Amino acid sequence: MELKTALRAATAIAALAISPNITMAQDLESAPATGAEIFYSSDSDDTEIVRTAIDLDIVNRGEDRRYGIRLEKAWYDPSGTGKRERERVFLRAADVSGDWNWSALVGTDGDTIIGSAYVHDNSRWRKEAFIERDVVETPRGIDEGIYSTFVGAALDIPADENNIFTVLGGVQEFTGDNVRLHARANYVHVVDADLGLSGQLRTRYFHSTEPNEFDYYSPRWYAQVLPVVQMRRFVNRWELVGAVGVGLQRDATSDWRRSDFANLRVRSPRNDDDWQFHADLTYTNAPGDSAVSGSDYSYFQTRVGFMRRF
Repeated sequence: MELKTALRAATAIAALAISPNITMAQDLESAPATGAEIFYSSDSDDTEIVRTAIDLDIVNRGEDRRYGIRLEKAWYDPSGTGKRERERVFLRAADVSGDWNWSALVGTDGDTIIGSAYVHDNSRWRKEAFIERDVVETPRGIDEGIYSTFVGAALDIPADENNIFTVLGGVQEFTGDNVRLHARANYVHVVDADLGLSGQLRTRYFHSTEPNEFDYYSPRWYAQVLPVVQMRRFVNRWELVGAVGVGLQRDATSDWRRSDFANLRVRSPRNDDDWQFHADLTYTNAPGDSAVSGSDYSYFQTRVGFMRRF
């Protein structure tokens, strides 16, 4: 969940700073749509997760305007302890109201409410609020029903057309007594707007009120400083994004150690038959909620999907 929030915030800020007038969303006539997505992740704790999803939109007018459902099947193998299967179903919606965009994916895994919701405006001083809730993907998290709910807000602070700062604050509550307080600050400098090239400095810190309460990675505090180089290009209307970062991280029980990050994303335009494709992959050695260990940790995820409008 922390990786998802960090990726969303960082890419939104970089996109706003480099290409404020370019968007992949299209204002189309209302039409139904269907799609599918496959997600896979693995880490050095021997945890593997596979999720397959089918999306059925009753109304679809582009990426920012759609209403439908998502049916999902998930297979969890936390720390190599054997597969657990879950079925998940969501209502999904996104729309524009005045200067504000909002999106929601709200559903259940049969035990409790899960999903996410976001709202942001389209001003240069971009403001965003979000909430995310999901199961903690560790052996005890899956078997005992340990969940995490993350609520927060972010603000972009533009210095000029080539420099932008963002700050994010959030509260993450876990099943049990642990509450995690998050603070993040990013700086983006546009090196070359025509190339879509930016240099970024991403920093984050969290503090846990009940460290090591269950089996997920949860030190008393964690800090990361991550310089990143990102390029975002449009080639024949295909969106291509690549980012790589090398920095430092530490927590309450360790010294400073290297922190690595890499992300690649591709999104196609809609072709004449209304097909659209997207894919991404991410590598990091920063422990997230699904981690059990903290040191010598590594994580990889990939996602591939398509959509077809009728």
